[in-house]
Amino acid sequence: MRIGFWIKNARTISLPQSLLPTLTALAAAAGDGEFSYLAAALAVFGVICAHLGMNLADDWFDYRVRADKTRIALASDGMRVRIGKYPYLLDGSATPGQLLAATAVFLLIALGCGVAIAFMRGITVVWMALIGFFLGISYSGKPLRLAFNGLGELVIFLMFGPLLMTGVYFAAIGTFSYKIVWLSVAVGLLVANIIYTHSVLDAGPDARMHKRTMAHLMGSGTGMWILSMLFNLLPYPLIAAGVLTGYLHPAYLVVFAVLPMSVWLCKSMRDYVRNRPCDTNPKLWMGPMSNFQRFVDAGVDWFMIRWLISRNIVTFFCLLIIIVSLVFRQ
Repeated sequence: MRIGFWIKNARTISLPQSLLPTLTALAAAAGDGEFSYLAAALAVFGVICAHLGMNLADDWFDYRVRADKTRIALASDGMRVRIGKYPYLLDGSATPGQLLAATAVFLLIALGCGVAIAFMRGITVVWMALIGFFLGISYSGKPLRLAFNGLGELVIFLMFGPLLMTGVYFAAIGTFSYKIVWLSVAVGLLVANIIYTHSVLDAGPDARMHKRTMAHLMGSGTGMWILSMLFNLLPYPLIAAGVLTGYLHPAYLVVFAVLPMSVWLCKSMRDYVRNRPCDTNPKLWMGPMSNFQRFVDAGVDWFMIRWLISRNIVTFFCLLIIIVSLVFRQ
Protein backbone atom coordinates (compact mmCIF):
# COMPACT_ATOMS: atom_id res chain seq x y z
CA MET A 1 0.00 0.00 0.00
CA ARG A 2 1.31 3.48 -0.90
CA ILE A 3 1.40 5.14 2.51
CA GLY A 4 2.47 8.55 1.21
CA PHE A 5 -0.28 8.50 -1.43
CA TRP A 6 -3.00 7.86 1.15
CA ILE A 7 -1.63 10.32 3.68
CA LYS A 8 -1.68 13.01 1.00
CA ASN A 9 -5.23 12.19 -0.07
CA ALA A 10 -6.52 11.92 3.50
CA ARG A 11 -6.59 15.74 3.60
CA THR A 12 -3.78 16.41 6.04
CA ILE A 13 -4.67 20.10 5.71
CA SER A 14 -7.53 19.39 8.15
CA LEU A 15 -5.28 17.90 10.84
CA PRO A 16 -4.98 21.15 12.86
CA GLN A 17 -8.69 20.75 13.67
CA SER A 18 -7.80 17.69 15.75
CA LEU A 19 -4.15 18.35 16.65
CA LEU A 20 -4.74 21.78 18.17
CA PRO A 21 -7.42 20.51 20.61
CA THR A 22 -5.19 17.50 21.34
CA LEU A 23 -2.15 19.61 22.17
CA THR A 24 -4.35 22.01 24.16
CA ALA A 25 -5.61 19.12 26.29
CA LEU A 26 -2.06 17.82 26.83
CA ALA A 27 -0.85 21.27 27.88
CA ALA A 28 -3.77 21.56 30.30
CA ALA A 29 -2.89 18.17 31.76
CA ALA A 30 0.80 18.99 32.17
CA GLY A 31 0.43 20.51 35.64
CA ASP A 32 -2.51 18.52 36.91
CA GLY A 33 -1.14 15.11 37.77
CA GLU A 34 1.36 12.37 37.00
CA PHE A 35 1.87 12.99 33.29
CA SER A 36 2.64 9.98 31.07
CA TYR A 37 4.65 10.94 28.01
CA LEU A 38 4.11 7.51 26.48
CA ALA A 39 0.33 7.73 26.81
CA ALA A 40 0.43 11.29 25.49
CA ALA A 41 2.45 10.25 22.44
CA LEU A 42 0.11 7.33 21.76
CA ALA A 43 -2.87 9.67 22.07
CA VAL A 44 -1.41 12.15 19.56
CA PHE A 45 -0.55 9.42 17.04
CA GLY A 46 -3.92 7.75 17.54
CA VAL A 47 -5.80 11.00 16.99
CA ILE A 48 -3.84 11.67 13.77
CA CYS A 49 -4.56 8.20 12.39
CA ALA A 50 -8.22 8.34 13.42
CA HIS A 51 -8.69 11.75 11.80
CA LEU A 52 -7.05 10.70 8.53
CA GLY A 53 -9.02 7.44 8.54
CA MET A 54 -12.31 9.28 9.09
CA ASN A 55 -11.48 11.68 6.25
CA LEU A 56 -10.98 8.72 3.92
CA ALA A 57 -14.17 7.10 5.22
CA ASP A 58 -16.02 10.32 4.42
CA ASP A 59 -14.67 10.13 0.84
CA TRP A 60 -15.82 6.53 0.55
CA PHE A 61 -19.36 7.25 1.78
CA ASP A 62 -19.53 10.35 -0.41
CA TYR A 63 -18.41 8.35 -3.45
CA ARG A 64 -21.02 5.69 -2.74
CA VAL A 65 -23.78 8.27 -3.20
CA ARG A 66 -21.99 9.85 -6.18
CA ALA A 67 -22.12 13.31 -4.63
CA ASP A 68 -19.21 14.42 -6.79
CA LYS A 69 -21.28 14.04 -9.98
CA THR A 70 -23.86 16.34 -8.47
CA ARG A 71 -21.18 18.88 -7.60
CA ILE A 72 -19.84 18.84 -11.15
CA ALA A 73 -23.37 19.37 -12.49
CA LEU A 74 -23.86 22.31 -10.14
CA ALA A 75 -20.56 23.84 -11.15
CA SER A 76 -21.45 23.60 -14.82
CA ASP A 77 -24.75 25.29 -13.96
CA GLY A 78 -22.93 28.31 -12.57
CA MET A 79 -23.10 27.42 -8.86
CA ARG A 80 -20.14 28.53 -6.75
CA VAL A 81 -19.09 25.14 -5.48
CA ARG A 82 -15.85 23.24 -5.13
CA ILE A 83 -15.46 20.00 -7.05
CA GLY A 84 -13.02 17.10 -7.11
CA LYS A 85 -13.29 16.04 -3.46
CA TYR A 86 -11.63 12.71 -4.25
CA PRO A 87 -9.73 13.17 -7.54
CA TYR A 88 -7.71 10.01 -6.90
CA LEU A 89 -10.90 7.96 -7.47
CA LEU A 90 -12.10 9.99 -10.43
CA ASP A 91 -8.80 9.74 -12.32
CA GLY A 92 -8.32 6.05 -11.59
CA SER A 93 -5.29 6.46 -9.30
CA ALA A 94 -7.07 4.27 -6.76
CA THR A 95 -10.15 2.07 -6.59
CA PRO A 96 -12.97 2.25 -4.03
CA GLY A 97 -11.75 -1.07 -2.65
CA GLN A 98 -8.27 0.31 -2.09
CA LEU A 99 -9.78 3.38 -0.44
CA LEU A 100 -11.74 1.16 1.94
CA ALA A 101 -8.59 -0.84 2.74
CA ALA A 102 -6.58 2.33 3.44
CA THR A 103 -9.38 3.60 5.68
CA ALA A 104 -9.31 0.35 7.64
CA VAL A 105 -5.53 0.55 8.10
CA PHE A 106 -5.62 4.07 9.55
CA LEU A 107 -8.50 3.21 11.87
CA LEU A 108 -6.90 -0.05 13.02
CA ILE A 109 -3.70 1.80 13.91
CA ALA A 110 -5.77 4.29 15.88
CA LEU A 111 -7.52 1.38 17.60
CA GLY A 112 -4.15 -0.12 18.49
CA CYS A 113 -3.10 3.13 20.13
CA GLY A 114 -6.35 3.17 22.09
CA VAL A 115 -5.87 -0.40 23.28
CA ALA A 116 -2.32 0.38 24.41
CA ILE A 117 -3.56 3.40 26.38
CA ALA A 118 -6.35 1.28 27.86
CA PHE A 119 -3.76 -1.07 29.37
CA MET A 120 -2.31 1.98 31.12
CA ARG A 121 -5.50 3.87 32.04
CA GLY A 122 -8.34 1.36 32.02
CA ILE A 123 -11.41 0.56 29.95
CA THR A 124 -12.74 4.15 30.03
CA VAL A 125 -10.46 5.03 27.11
CA VAL A 126 -11.95 2.23 25.00
CA TRP A 127 -15.51 3.42 25.58
CA MET A 128 -14.59 6.97 24.62
CA ALA A 129 -12.84 5.70 21.48
CA LEU A 130 -15.88 3.62 20.51
CA ILE A 131 -18.17 6.63 20.92
CA GLY A 132 -15.81 8.64 18.73
CA PHE A 133 -15.75 5.89 16.10
CA PHE A 134 -19.55 5.69 16.06
CA LEU A 135 -19.92 9.45 15.66
CA GLY A 136 -17.20 9.60 12.99
CA ILE A 137 -18.72 6.84 10.86
CA SER A 138 -22.23 8.22 11.34
CA TYR A 139 -21.11 11.67 10.15
CA SER A 140 -21.46 10.60 6.49
CA GLY A 141 -22.30 6.93 6.72
CA LYS A 142 -25.69 5.25 6.67
CA PRO A 143 -28.10 4.87 8.28
CA LEU A 144 -27.77 8.10 10.27
CA ARG A 145 -25.72 10.29 7.88
CA LEU A 146 -25.76 13.04 10.49
CA ALA A 147 -23.97 15.59 8.29
CA PHE A 148 -26.80 15.28 5.76
CA ASN A 149 -29.47 15.78 8.41
CA GLY A 150 -28.39 18.99 10.08
CA LEU A 151 -26.33 17.44 12.87
CA GLY A 152 -22.85 17.52 11.34
CA GLU A 153 -21.74 20.50 13.42
CA LEU A 154 -22.94 18.79 16.60
CA VAL A 155 -20.81 15.76 15.74
CA ILE A 156 -17.76 17.94 15.09
CA PHE A 157 -18.33 19.82 18.36
CA LEU A 158 -18.47 16.59 20.36
CA MET A 159 -15.64 14.81 18.55
CA PHE A 160 -13.10 17.63 18.46
CA GLY A 161 -14.17 19.30 21.71
CA PRO A 162 -15.41 17.49 24.81
CA LEU A 163 -14.85 13.91 23.63
CA LEU A 164 -11.37 14.34 22.16
CA MET A 165 -10.01 16.77 24.74
CA THR A 166 -11.31 15.00 27.84
CA GLY A 167 -10.14 11.69 26.37
CA VAL A 168 -6.62 12.97 25.67
CA TYR A 169 -6.48 14.67 29.07
CA PHE A 170 -7.52 11.42 30.79
CA ALA A 171 -5.01 9.42 28.74
CA ALA A 172 -2.18 11.73 29.81
CA ILE A 173 -2.81 11.79 33.58
CA GLY A 174 -5.53 9.20 34.28
CA THR A 175 -8.11 11.57 35.78
CA PHE A 176 -10.76 14.07 34.72
CA SER A 177 -11.24 17.67 35.86
CA TYR A 178 -13.75 20.47 35.43
CA LYS A 179 -10.96 22.56 33.92
CA ILE A 180 -10.81 20.44 30.79
CA VAL A 181 -14.62 20.53 30.54
CA TRP A 182 -14.66 24.34 30.34
CA LEU A 183 -11.77 24.42 27.87
CA SER A 184 -13.09 21.59 25.69
CA VAL A 185 -16.56 23.08 25.27
CA ALA A 186 -15.10 26.45 24.26
CA VAL A 187 -12.63 24.93 21.80
CA GLY A 188 -15.24 22.50 20.44
CA LEU A 189 -17.58 25.37 19.58
CA LEU A 190 -14.86 27.14 17.60
CA VAL A 191 -13.87 23.98 15.71
CA ALA A 192 -17.54 23.34 14.88
CA ASN A 193 -17.73 26.94 13.70
CA ILE A 194 -15.29 26.12 10.88
CA ILE A 195 -17.76 23.55 9.56
CA TYR A 196 -20.77 25.75 10.22
CA THR A 197 -19.23 28.71 8.38
CA HIS A 198 -18.60 26.37 5.45
CA SER A 199 -22.21 25.12 5.52
CA VAL A 200 -23.65 28.65 5.49
CA LEU A 201 -21.48 29.63 2.53
CA ASP A 202 -22.43 26.41 0.74
CA ALA A 203 -26.12 26.39 1.72
CA GLY A 204 -27.38 26.73 -1.87
CA PRO A 205 -25.33 23.93 -3.45
CA ASP A 206 -25.86 21.69 -0.43
CA ALA A 207 -29.63 22.06 -0.74
CA ARG A 208 -29.53 21.04 -4.39
CA MET A 209 -27.46 18.00 -3.40
CA HIS A 210 -30.22 17.09 -0.92
CA LYS A 211 -27.76 17.71 1.93
CA ARG A 212 -29.57 19.33 4.85
CA THR A 213 -27.04 21.03 7.10
CA MET A 214 -27.43 22.94 10.34
CA ALA A 215 -27.50 26.13 8.27
CA HIS A 216 -30.71 24.89 6.63
CA LEU A 217 -32.24 24.08 10.01
CA MET A 218 -32.00 27.77 10.90
CA GLY A 219 -34.63 28.45 8.24
CA SER A 220 -33.49 31.93 7.20
CA GLY A 221 -30.45 34.11 6.73
CA THR A 222 -31.14 35.80 10.05
CA GLY A 223 -31.28 32.44 11.80
CA MET A 224 -28.01 31.39 10.17
CA TRP A 225 -26.33 34.57 11.35
CA ILE A 226 -27.64 34.26 14.93
CA LEU A 227 -26.24 30.74 15.21
CA SER A 228 -22.96 31.96 13.71
CA MET A 229 -22.79 34.53 16.50
CA LEU A 230 -23.30 31.81 19.12
CA PHE A 231 -20.56 29.62 17.68
CA ASN A 232 -18.17 32.57 17.42
CA LEU A 233 -18.85 34.46 20.63
CA LEU A 234 -20.02 31.95 23.25
CA PRO A 235 -16.52 30.49 23.87
CA TYR A 236 -15.33 33.75 25.44
CA PRO A 237 -17.95 34.03 28.23
CA LEU A 238 -17.45 30.29 28.82
CA ILE A 239 -13.79 30.89 29.59
CA ALA A 240 -14.74 33.87 31.75
CA ALA A 241 -17.27 31.71 33.61
CA GLY A 242 -14.60 29.07 34.19
CA VAL A 243 -12.38 31.75 35.69
CA LEU A 244 -15.17 33.15 37.89
CA THR A 245 -16.04 29.69 39.23
CA GLY A 246 -12.40 29.05 40.07
CA TYR A 247 -11.80 26.16 37.67
CA LEU A 248 -9.60 28.19 35.32
CA HIS A 249 -6.64 30.44 36.09
CA PRO A 250 -7.37 34.15 35.42
CA ALA A 251 -4.58 34.15 32.83
CA TYR A 252 -6.85 32.17 30.50
CA LEU A 253 -8.73 35.43 29.91
CA VAL A 254 -5.95 36.24 27.45
CA VAL A 255 -8.07 34.42 24.85
CA PHE A 256 -10.15 37.60 24.64
CA ALA A 257 -7.32 38.91 22.45
CA VAL A 258 -8.84 36.72 19.70
CA LEU A 259 -12.31 38.25 20.14
CA PRO A 260 -11.87 40.94 17.41
CA MET A 261 -11.38 38.17 14.83
CA SER A 262 -14.59 36.48 15.95
CA VAL A 263 -16.48 39.78 15.85
CA TRP A 264 -15.22 40.42 12.30
CA LEU A 265 -16.38 36.99 11.19
CA CYS A 266 -19.83 37.57 12.74
CA LYS A 267 -20.19 40.82 10.83
CA SER A 268 -18.92 39.21 7.65
CA MET A 269 -21.41 36.35 7.92
CA ARG A 270 -24.20 38.87 8.50
CA ASP A 271 -23.16 40.65 5.31
CA TYR A 272 -23.11 37.34 3.44
CA VAL A 273 -26.63 36.23 4.41
CA ARG A 274 -27.93 39.73 3.59
CA ASN A 275 -26.17 39.72 0.19
CA ARG A 276 -24.00 42.68 1.10
CA PRO A 277 -20.45 43.13 -0.21
CA CYS A 278 -17.58 42.11 2.04
CA ASP A 279 -14.03 43.42 2.18
CA THR A 280 -11.99 40.40 1.13
CA ASN A 281 -8.58 41.99 1.57
CA PRO A 282 -6.73 40.08 4.33
CA LYS A 283 -5.42 42.17 7.21
CA LEU A 284 -2.33 41.35 9.26
CA TRP A 285 -4.37 40.83 12.45
CA MET A 286 -6.46 38.14 10.72
CA GLY A 287 -3.57 35.69 10.88
CA PRO A 288 -1.81 33.74 8.13
CA MET A 289 -3.50 33.66 4.72
CA SER A 290 -0.54 32.84 2.51
CA ASN A 291 -0.73 33.45 -1.23
CA PHE A 292 -4.28 34.76 -0.96
CA GLN A 293 -4.09 36.19 -4.46
CA ARG A 294 -4.63 32.72 -5.91
CA PHE A 295 -8.07 32.66 -4.29
CA VAL A 296 -8.83 36.09 -5.74
CA ASP A 297 -7.80 34.87 -9.19
CA ALA A 298 -10.02 31.79 -8.79
CA GLY A 299 -12.98 33.91 -7.70
CA VAL A 300 -13.32 32.19 -4.32
CA ASP A 301 -11.85 34.94 -2.12
CA TRP A 302 -15.38 35.59 -0.72
CA PHE A 303 -15.37 32.02 0.60
CA MET A 304 -11.76 31.55 1.62
CA ILE A 305 -11.32 34.69 3.72
CA ARG A 306 -14.21 33.60 5.94
CA TRP A 307 -13.04 29.99 6.10
CA LEU A 308 -9.43 30.93 6.81
CA ILE A 309 -10.28 33.35 9.60
CA SER A 310 -12.52 30.74 11.23
CA ARG A 311 -9.53 28.39 11.13
CA ASN A 312 -7.16 31.07 12.46
CA ILE A 313 -9.52 31.82 15.37
CA VAL A 314 -9.17 28.21 16.53
CA THR A 315 -5.40 28.32 16.05
CA PHE A 316 -4.81 31.46 18.13
CA PHE A 317 -7.40 30.51 20.78
CA CYS A 318 -5.72 27.14 21.34
CA LEU A 319 -2.17 28.50 21.22
CA LEU A 320 -2.98 31.06 23.91
CA ILE A 321 -4.48 28.36 26.13
CA ILE A 322 -1.42 26.16 25.57
CA ILE A 323 0.94 28.99 26.53
CA VAL A 324 -1.02 29.82 29.69
CA SER A 325 -1.24 26.14 30.68
CA LEU A 326 2.49 25.60 30.31
CA VAL A 327 3.54 28.87 31.96
CA PHE A 328 1.21 28.70 34.98
CA ARG A 329 0.90 24.90 35.17
CA GLN A 330 -2.79 25.32 36.08
